[in-house]
Amino acid sequence: MKFLFKVLFLVMLLAFVWNLFGNNLKDTANKSAFEQFKTKILTIIEHPSVAATIDTIQLGMETVLEDIHNVIKGMQQEEQPIEEVAKTKLEHPLTHTFSVHNIEIGNSKEYVERLVGIAQRSTLNEYGVDWYTYHDHYQNFFMAAYDEQNKVAGLYTNQDLISSKQGIARGSSKESVLAALGEPMSGIRKGLVTYRTQNDGEYDLFQMDHSYITIFYDKHENNTVTAIQIISSSLEEQKDSFYPEASTALKEGFEWQLFDLTNAARVVHGLPFLTWDEQVQETARDHSSDMAKNHYFDHTNLEGKSPFDRMEEDHINFRAAGENLAAGQTSSIFAHEGLMNSLGHRENNLHSDFESLGVGVAFDSESKPYFTENFLTR
Repeated sequence: MKFLFKVLFLVMLLAFVWNLFGNNLKDTANKSAFEQFKTKILTIIEHPSVAATIDTIQLGMETVLEDIHNVIKGMQQEEQPIEEVAKTKLEHPLTHTFSVHNIEIGNSKEYVERLVGIAQRSTLNEYGVDWYTYHDHYQNFFMAAYDEQNKVAGLYTNQDLISSKQGIARGSSKESVLAALGEPMSGIRKGLVTYRTQNDGEYDLFQMDHSYITIFYDKHENNTVTAIQIISSSLEEQKDSFYPEASTALKEGFEWQLFDLTNAARVVHGLPFLTWDEQVQETARDHSSDMAKNHYFDHTNLEGKSPFDRMEEDHINFRAAGENLAAGQTSSIFAHEGLMNSLGHRENNLHSDFESLGVGVAFDSESKPYFTENFLTR
Protein backbone atom coordinates (compact mmCIF):
# COMPACT_ATOMS: atom_id res chain seq x y z
CA MET A 1 0.00 0.00 0.00
CA LYS A 2 2.83 2.41 0.88
CA PHE A 3 4.55 1.74 -2.45
CA LEU A 4 1.28 2.36 -4.28
CA PHE A 5 0.84 5.75 -2.66
CA LYS A 6 4.40 6.72 -3.51
CA VAL A 7 3.89 5.79 -7.15
CA LEU A 8 0.58 7.71 -7.17
CA PHE A 9 2.27 10.77 -5.66
CA LEU A 10 5.11 10.55 -8.21
CA VAL A 11 2.69 10.40 -11.10
CA MET A 12 0.79 13.40 -9.77
CA LEU A 13 4.00 15.36 -9.25
CA LEU A 14 5.31 14.55 -12.74
CA ALA A 15 1.99 15.52 -14.27
CA PHE A 16 2.09 18.85 -12.40
CA VAL A 17 5.68 19.60 -13.48
CA TRP A 18 5.01 18.53 -17.05
CA ASN A 19 2.04 20.88 -17.13
CA LEU A 20 4.42 23.74 -16.16
CA PHE A 21 7.50 22.90 -18.21
CA GLY A 22 6.42 20.25 -20.69
CA ASN A 23 5.97 22.55 -23.67
CA ASN A 24 9.49 23.99 -23.30
CA LEU A 25 11.01 20.54 -22.94
CA LYS A 26 9.21 19.28 -26.06
CA ASP A 27 10.66 22.15 -28.06
CA THR A 28 14.34 21.52 -27.10
CA ALA A 29 16.55 19.66 -29.56
CA ASN A 30 18.39 17.92 -26.77
CA LYS A 31 16.07 15.02 -25.82
CA SER A 32 18.37 14.06 -22.94
CA ALA A 33 17.29 17.22 -21.08
CA PHE A 34 13.99 15.66 -20.13
CA GLU A 35 15.73 12.47 -18.99
CA GLN A 36 18.03 14.57 -16.81
CA PHE A 37 15.04 16.42 -15.41
CA LYS A 38 13.23 13.19 -14.61
CA THR A 39 16.34 11.80 -12.88
CA LYS A 40 16.57 14.96 -10.81
CA ILE A 41 12.93 14.66 -9.74
CA LEU A 42 13.46 11.05 -8.70
CA THR A 43 16.50 12.06 -6.69
CA ILE A 44 14.46 14.75 -4.91
CA ILE A 45 11.68 12.29 -4.11
CA GLU A 46 14.17 9.87 -2.53
CA HIS A 47 15.46 12.63 -0.26
CA PRO A 48 14.58 11.69 3.38
CA SER A 49 12.60 14.86 4.12
CA VAL A 50 10.56 14.50 0.94
CA ALA A 51 9.99 10.82 1.59
CA ALA A 52 8.75 11.65 5.09
CA THR A 53 6.35 14.20 3.64
CA ILE A 54 5.02 11.58 1.23
CA ASP A 55 4.54 9.14 4.12
CA THR A 56 2.57 11.82 6.00
CA ILE A 57 0.39 12.46 2.94
CA GLN A 58 -0.11 8.70 2.57
CA LEU A 59 -1.21 8.32 6.19
CA GLY A 60 -3.64 11.17 5.81
CA MET A 61 -5.09 9.69 2.64
CA GLU A 62 -5.45 6.28 4.31
CA THR A 63 -7.30 7.89 7.22
CA VAL A 64 -9.64 9.75 4.89
CA LEU A 65 -10.35 6.58 2.90
CA GLU A 66 -11.04 4.66 6.10
CA ASP A 67 -13.48 7.38 7.24
CA ILE A 68 -15.23 7.25 3.87
CA HIS A 69 -15.47 3.46 4.15
CA ASN A 70 -17.01 3.73 7.64
CA VAL A 71 -19.54 6.34 6.48
CA ILE A 72 -20.59 4.14 3.55
CA LYS A 73 -20.85 1.12 5.84
CA GLY A 74 -23.01 3.11 8.28
CA MET A 75 -25.31 4.23 5.46
CA GLN A 76 -25.70 0.65 4.33
CA GLN A 77 -26.67 -0.37 7.87
CA GLU A 78 -29.21 2.46 8.10
CA GLU A 79 -30.74 1.30 4.84
CA GLN A 80 -30.93 -2.28 6.12
CA PRO A 81 -34.23 -3.84 4.98
CA ILE A 82 -37.00 -4.12 7.56
CA GLU A 83 -36.79 -7.90 7.30
CA GLU A 84 -33.15 -7.77 8.36
CA VAL A 85 -33.97 -5.48 11.30
CA ALA A 86 -36.60 -7.97 12.44
CA LYS A 87 -34.16 -10.86 11.99
CA THR A 88 -31.55 -9.08 14.09
CA LYS A 89 -34.08 -8.56 16.88
CA LEU A 90 -35.22 -12.16 16.73
CA GLU A 91 -31.67 -13.39 17.28
CA HIS A 92 -31.74 -11.94 20.81
CA PRO A 93 -33.61 -13.64 23.69
CA LEU A 94 -36.70 -12.01 25.14
CA THR A 95 -35.93 -9.78 28.11
CA HIS A 96 -39.59 -9.68 29.20
CA THR A 97 -42.01 -12.52 29.77
CA PHE A 98 -44.14 -11.45 26.79
CA SER A 99 -43.63 -9.62 23.53
CA VAL A 100 -45.98 -8.65 20.72
CA HIS A 101 -44.62 -8.87 17.18
CA ASN A 102 -41.15 -9.06 18.81
CA ILE A 103 -41.81 -5.71 20.49
CA GLU A 104 -41.55 -5.31 24.25
CA ILE A 105 -42.37 -2.68 26.85
CA GLY A 106 -39.50 -0.18 26.81
CA ASN A 107 -38.64 -0.47 23.11
CA SER A 108 -38.40 2.84 21.29
CA LYS A 109 -41.04 4.11 18.89
CA GLU A 110 -38.23 4.45 16.33
CA TYR A 111 -37.51 0.73 16.58
CA VAL A 112 -41.20 -0.19 16.29
CA GLU A 113 -41.68 1.87 13.15
CA ARG A 114 -38.46 0.65 11.58
CA LEU A 115 -39.81 -2.84 12.14
CA VAL A 116 -43.40 -2.39 10.93
CA GLY A 117 -43.70 1.07 9.36
CA ILE A 118 -45.76 4.11 10.30
CA ALA A 119 -49.00 3.63 12.27
CA GLN A 120 -52.27 3.53 10.36
CA ARG A 121 -54.02 5.54 13.06
CA SER A 122 -53.51 7.06 16.51
CA THR A 123 -56.43 7.67 18.87
CA LEU A 124 -56.78 8.56 22.54
CA ASN A 125 -57.21 5.71 25.03
CA GLU A 126 -58.30 5.40 28.65
CA TYR A 127 -54.75 6.02 29.92
CA GLY A 128 -54.60 9.52 28.49
CA VAL A 129 -52.17 8.55 25.71
CA ASP A 130 -52.77 7.33 22.16
CA TRP A 131 -53.07 3.82 20.87
CA TYR A 132 -51.03 3.68 17.65
CA THR A 133 -52.58 1.08 15.36
CA TYR A 134 -50.27 -0.94 13.10
CA HIS A 135 -51.38 -3.39 10.43
CA ASP A 136 -51.38 -4.17 6.72
CA HIS A 137 -55.04 -4.37 5.72
CA TYR A 138 -55.63 -5.69 9.25
CA GLN A 139 -53.02 -8.42 8.87
CA ASN A 140 -50.37 -8.45 11.64
CA PHE A 141 -52.57 -6.15 13.67
CA PHE A 142 -51.39 -4.73 16.99
CA MET A 143 -51.60 -1.49 18.96
CA ALA A 144 -48.82 0.26 20.87
CA ALA A 145 -48.91 3.15 23.34
CA TYR A 146 -45.87 5.33 24.10
CA ASP A 147 -44.76 7.32 27.12
CA GLU A 148 -43.26 10.84 27.15
CA GLN A 149 -39.87 9.44 26.10
CA ASN A 150 -41.44 7.67 23.10
CA LYS A 151 -40.86 4.28 24.72
CA VAL A 152 -43.45 1.51 24.44
CA ALA A 153 -45.68 1.60 27.52
CA GLY A 154 -48.63 -0.45 26.23
CA LEU A 155 -49.23 -3.28 23.76
CA TYR A 156 -52.26 -5.19 22.50
CA THR A 157 -52.95 -7.77 19.80
CA ASN A 158 -55.71 -10.25 19.02
CA GLN A 159 -53.68 -11.95 16.29
CA ASP A 160 -50.93 -14.55 16.20
CA LEU A 161 -48.18 -12.14 17.26
CA ILE A 162 -47.78 -13.21 20.90
CA SER A 163 -44.44 -14.63 22.06
CA SER A 164 -43.41 -15.61 25.57
CA LYS A 165 -40.61 -17.32 27.45
CA GLN A 166 -43.12 -19.93 28.65
CA GLY A 167 -44.33 -20.71 25.14
CA ILE A 168 -47.72 -19.06 25.64
CA ALA A 169 -49.19 -17.94 22.32
CA ARG A 170 -52.53 -17.29 20.69
CA GLY A 171 -54.41 -20.60 20.92
CA SER A 172 -52.75 -21.75 24.16
CA SER A 173 -55.12 -23.23 26.70
CA LYS A 174 -56.17 -21.35 29.81
CA GLU A 175 -54.84 -24.24 31.89
CA SER A 176 -51.36 -23.88 30.38
CA VAL A 177 -51.40 -20.12 31.09
CA LEU A 178 -52.26 -20.65 34.75
CA ALA A 179 -49.72 -23.45 35.06
CA ALA A 180 -46.99 -21.19 33.69
CA LEU A 181 -47.92 -17.89 35.34
CA GLY A 182 -49.56 -18.97 38.58
CA GLU A 183 -52.50 -17.41 40.37
CA PRO A 184 -53.93 -14.33 38.61
CA MET A 185 -54.59 -11.05 40.38
CA SER A 186 -58.06 -10.36 41.74
CA GLY A 187 -57.83 -6.64 40.96
CA ILE A 188 -55.71 -3.50 40.85
CA ARG A 189 -55.35 -1.22 43.84
CA LYS A 190 -55.51 2.53 43.17
CA GLY A 191 -55.06 4.61 46.28
CA LEU A 192 -57.41 3.28 48.92
CA VAL A 193 -59.60 1.43 46.44
CA THR A 194 -59.05 -2.00 44.89
CA TYR A 195 -60.80 -2.42 41.55
CA ARG A 196 -61.65 -6.10 41.26
CA THR A 197 -62.01 -8.01 38.01
CA GLN A 198 -65.42 -9.57 37.40
CA ASN A 199 -65.29 -11.17 33.99
CA ASP A 200 -66.82 -14.67 34.15
CA GLY A 201 -63.44 -16.18 33.35
CA GLU A 202 -63.03 -14.28 30.09
CA TYR A 203 -59.58 -12.98 31.04
CA ASP A 204 -56.87 -13.20 33.70
CA LEU A 205 -54.69 -10.38 35.04
CA PHE A 206 -51.05 -10.86 36.05
CA GLN A 207 -48.33 -8.51 37.30
CA MET A 208 -44.75 -9.12 36.14
CA ASP A 209 -41.84 -7.31 34.49
CA HIS A 210 -43.11 -4.03 35.99
CA SER A 211 -46.25 -4.44 33.89
CA TYR A 212 -49.89 -5.52 34.14
CA ILE A 213 -50.62 -8.31 31.67
CA THR A 214 -54.18 -9.25 30.71
CA ILE A 215 -54.65 -12.57 28.92
CA PHE A 216 -58.02 -12.83 27.13
CA TYR A 217 -59.69 -16.17 26.41
CA ASP A 218 -62.18 -17.21 23.75
CA LYS A 219 -64.99 -19.15 25.42
CA HIS A 220 -66.21 -20.34 22.02
CA GLU A 221 -62.80 -21.83 21.16
CA ASN A 222 -62.31 -23.98 24.26
CA ASN A 223 -61.07 -21.14 26.48
CA THR A 224 -57.91 -20.65 24.48
CA VAL A 225 -55.84 -17.45 24.41
CA THR A 226 -57.30 -15.00 21.93
CA ALA A 227 -55.58 -11.70 22.83
CA ILE A 228 -53.15 -9.98 25.17
CA GLN A 229 -52.83 -6.50 26.64
CA ILE A 230 -49.63 -5.34 28.34
CA ILE A 231 -49.59 -2.05 30.27
CA SER A 232 -46.49 -0.76 32.04
CA SER A 233 -46.89 -0.12 35.77
CA SER A 234 -46.06 3.56 35.28
CA LEU A 235 -48.79 3.95 32.66
CA GLU A 236 -51.32 2.11 34.81
CA GLU A 237 -50.49 4.40 37.73
CA GLN A 238 -51.41 7.43 35.61
CA LYS A 239 -55.01 6.17 35.56
CA ASP A 240 -56.27 7.06 39.04
CA SER A 241 -59.90 5.99 38.67
CA PHE A 242 -61.85 3.05 37.30
CA TYR A 243 -63.45 4.96 34.43
CA PRO A 244 -61.40 7.49 32.46
CA GLU A 245 -62.50 11.10 32.29
CA ALA A 246 -65.02 11.51 29.47
CA SER A 247 -64.10 13.71 26.53
CA THR A 248 -64.85 14.10 22.84
CA ALA A 249 -61.36 12.84 21.97
CA LEU A 250 -61.83 9.72 24.10
CA LYS A 251 -65.27 9.07 22.59
CA GLU A 252 -63.78 9.20 19.09
CA GLY A 253 -60.83 7.11 20.21
CA PHE A 254 -63.09 4.36 21.57
CA GLU A 255 -65.14 4.40 18.37
CA TRP A 256 -62.18 3.97 16.03
CA GLN A 257 -60.52 1.42 18.31
CA LEU A 258 -63.63 -0.77 18.42
CA PHE A 259 -63.90 -0.52 14.63
CA ASP A 260 -60.27 -1.63 14.18
CA LEU A 261 -60.54 -4.43 16.74
CA THR A 262 -63.62 -5.83 15.00
CA ASN A 263 -61.88 -5.81 11.63
CA ALA A 264 -58.75 -7.44 13.05
CA ALA A 265 -60.92 -10.25 14.48
CA ARG A 266 -62.68 -10.71 11.13
CA VAL A 267 -59.37 -11.08 9.28
CA VAL A 268 -58.24 -13.74 11.78
CA HIS A 269 -61.36 -15.72 10.88
CA GLY A 270 -60.77 -15.39 7.14
CA LEU A 271 -63.39 -12.68 6.54
CA PRO A 272 -63.08 -9.37 4.65
CA PHE A 273 -62.75 -6.27 6.78
CA LEU A 274 -65.59 -3.76 6.97
CA THR A 275 -65.61 -0.17 5.74
CA TRP A 276 -66.42 2.79 7.97
CA ASP A 277 -69.96 4.13 7.51
CA GLU A 278 -70.42 7.69 8.79
CA GLN A 279 -74.18 7.73 8.21
CA VAL A 280 -74.94 4.71 10.38
CA GLN A 281 -72.35 5.93 12.91
CA GLU A 282 -74.71 8.80 13.71
CA THR A 283 -77.48 6.28 14.38
CA ALA A 284 -75.16 4.34 16.67
CA ARG A 285 -74.06 7.49 18.50
CA ASP A 286 -77.64 8.57 19.04
CA HIS A 287 -78.53 5.24 20.62
CA SER A 288 -75.47 5.25 22.89
CA SER A 289 -76.30 8.81 23.97
CA ASP A 290 -79.92 7.85 24.66
CA MET A 291 -78.87 4.88 26.81
CA ALA A 292 -76.28 6.95 28.71
CA LYS A 293 -78.68 9.83 29.34
CA ASN A 294 -81.65 7.68 30.37
CA HIS A 295 -79.72 4.92 32.15
CA TYR A 296 -80.93 1.86 30.30
CA PHE A 297 -79.27 -0.84 28.21
CA ASP A 298 -81.31 -2.43 25.44
CA HIS A 299 -81.52 -2.79 21.66
CA THR A 300 -85.06 -1.44 21.86
CA ASN A 301 -85.15 2.19 22.96
CA LEU A 302 -87.64 3.78 25.36
CA GLU A 303 -89.91 4.62 22.44
CA GLY A 304 -90.10 0.95 21.46
CA LYS A 305 -87.97 1.37 18.32
CA SER A 306 -85.62 -1.43 17.23
CA PRO A 307 -82.20 -0.88 15.62
CA PHE A 308 -83.84 -1.38 12.21
CA ASP A 309 -86.53 1.18 13.01
CA ARG A 310 -83.87 3.70 14.00
CA MET A 311 -81.89 3.11 10.79
CA GLU A 312 -84.98 3.54 8.63
CA GLU A 313 -85.88 6.69 10.56
CA ASP A 314 -82.41 8.03 9.66
CA HIS A 315 -83.08 7.24 5.97
CA ILE A 316 -80.53 4.43 5.80
CA ASN A 317 -81.25 1.83 3.15
CA PHE A 318 -79.96 -1.69 3.82
CA ARG A 319 -80.44 -5.27 2.73
CA ALA A 320 -79.11 -6.67 6.02
CA ALA A 321 -78.21 -5.10 9.35
CA GLY A 322 -77.19 -5.96 12.88
CA GLU A 323 -76.40 -4.27 16.18
CA ASN A 324 -73.98 -4.95 19.05
CA LEU A 325 -74.20 -3.23 22.44
CA ALA A 326 -71.77 -3.06 25.35
CA ALA A 327 -71.68 -0.91 28.47
CA GLY A 328 -69.51 -0.47 31.54
CA GLN A 329 -66.24 -1.77 30.15
CA THR A 330 -63.25 0.49 30.75
CA SER A 331 -62.08 0.45 27.14
CA SER A 332 -62.89 -0.67 23.63
CA ILE A 333 -60.55 -3.61 24.12
CA PHE A 334 -62.56 -5.01 27.02
CA ALA A 335 -65.83 -4.21 25.20
CA HIS A 336 -64.67 -6.04 22.07
CA GLU A 337 -63.41 -9.10 23.94
CA GLY A 338 -66.69 -9.28 25.82
CA LEU A 339 -68.69 -9.06 22.58
CA MET A 340 -66.63 -11.87 21.05
CA ASN A 341 -67.55 -14.07 24.02
CA SER A 342 -71.27 -13.33 23.60
CA LEU A 343 -72.60 -15.65 20.92
CA GLY A 344 -75.13 -13.31 19.28
CA HIS A 345 -72.71 -10.37 19.21
CA ARG A 346 -69.94 -12.64 17.98
CA GLU A 347 -72.12 -13.71 15.06
CA ASN A 348 -72.55 -10.06 14.05
CA ASN A 349 -68.81 -9.44 14.30
CA LEU A 350 -68.13 -12.47 12.10
CA HIS A 351 -71.12 -12.21 9.73
CA SER A 352 -69.74 -12.89 6.27
CA ASP A 353 -72.32 -10.76 4.44
CA PHE A 354 -71.85 -7.48 6.32
CA GLU A 355 -69.96 -4.81 4.40
CA SER A 356 -69.76 -1.72 6.61
CA LEU A 357 -69.81 -0.66 10.25
CA GLY A 358 -70.54 2.46 12.26
CA VAL A 359 -69.56 2.74 15.92
CA GLY A 360 -71.02 5.22 18.39
CA VAL A 361 -69.89 5.82 21.99
CA ALA A 362 -71.31 8.01 24.74
CA PHE A 363 -70.59 8.51 28.46
CA ASP A 364 -73.03 8.91 31.29
CA SER A 365 -72.67 11.38 34.16
CA GLU A 366 -70.19 9.06 35.90
CA SER A 367 -68.04 8.59 32.75
CA LYS A 368 -69.36 5.07 32.22
CA PRO A 369 -69.11 4.32 28.47
CA TYR A 370 -71.89 2.91 26.27
CA PHE A 371 -70.88 1.26 22.98
CA THR A 372 -73.12 0.71 19.94
CA GLU A 373 -72.01 -1.06 16.74
CA ASN A 374 -74.32 -0.96 13.72
CA PHE A 375 -73.48 -3.36 10.88
CA LEU A 376 -74.84 -2.94 7.34
CA THR A 377 -75.10 -4.49 3.94
CA ARG A 378 -76.55 -1.87 1.61
